[in-house]
Amino acid sequence: MLQRAVHFEPGRCAVEVEPSGALPEAGWVWIDITAGPDDHDELAELVEQMGFDALALRDAVEDIDLPKVDDFGTFMLVVLHALSEDRIETYELDCFLSERRLVTVHDQRSPSVEALWEGVLCRPEVAAGGPDETMARLADVATRRLVSVLEVFDDRNEELIELALNADADFLIEITAVRADVAALRRVVHPQREALDVVRHSTSPLVSDLGRRRFSDVFDTASRAAQGVDGARTALAETLDAYRGAEARQATEVTKVLTVYAAIMLPLSLVAGFFGMNFVDLPLLTSPAGWIIVTAFMAFIAILSLGVFVALGWTRRTSGRSAGAILGRGLIEAARAPAQLVGAVFEISTMPMRSVAESVTSVRRPKASEPD
Repeated sequence: MLQRAVHFEPGRCAVEVEPSGALPEAGWVWIDITAGPDDHDELAELVEQMGFDALALRDAVEDIDLPKVDDFGTFMLVVLHALSEDRIETYELDCFLSERRLVTVHDQRSPSVEALWEGVLCRPEVAAGGPDETMARLADVATRRLVSVLEVFDDRNEELIELALNADADFLIEITAVRADVAALRRVVHPQREALDVVRHSTSPLVSDLGRRRFSDVFDTASRAAQGVDGARTALAETLDAYRGAEARQATEVTKVLTVYAAIMLPLSLVAGFFGMNFVDLPLLTSPAGWIIVTAFMAFIAILSLGVFVALGWTRRTSGRSAGAILGRGLIEAARAPAQLVGAVFEISTMPMRSVAESVTSVRRPKASEPD
């Protein structure tokens, strides 16, 4: 089990300290723990010192849960899911929130936690606020990494469309990889949006007004991710339909070529069969140039037939767009993208809503007519 801790005080960057179950004299502490089921006993001892529920600990470490929120009164358990570092797969990120402590537990390296951890150590504005606001920042970073997958999907879908229109043999491999990645996201995006909705409407004293506003921003990001996942599923279905249409078009082209070939060979076979009959008085049978005349006639028929098909457009090759072919890549670029702290994570307006409404009203109020 790996554990580390940082101590927060108002107006200052966070400072790394030795992990402990005791609270500091001033400020609050964030403890980050990387642990698996084998570390349950060691983790249980630490959590017991913090006053957390043993059942909640077992739920966090041993079970694999979808995103959810459990309010135990003195602390809250918020289960989030974040994107893995090197593949399109999510892992469970358990957050224990109390009045002066935030404890995060996960079973693998977390790019989202690492990004926020570095931010609180060197940027006072990121370290501002209480543990609820820091948890909201962490949820924002984790959710934005899920949204980054959808941004990569837009580019990959363009490539899939090109493969589909060309009925490329690698298309089914590509779309299967992308559909698996989208399905992995869809399993957690909608539950995570619902969990964030619960936190932003929570009446618990552990979540401040600023914390609720931050969670509202994260909820908007999660809603965009959920809508994007649903749109990606629809786009993949339409792309698959386009591939089926292109495949049918290719089959039609093959049939058309065979038809043209048969239509050209049919009159030639008729001429060859006519002069191949065993009759003595066939024309040109005794002429030394007879075979040349018949051959020239057959060539004329073939050229004439081919010219007719060209004029009708039957022999024109259907145009298609070229596409790259990288097998089974899916949406892996999104997982390899670094987690980033954006401005919305730590900047939030402190203007009262009434002031905002008054400013909007003053802008919209028509000016009084000036006296002559």
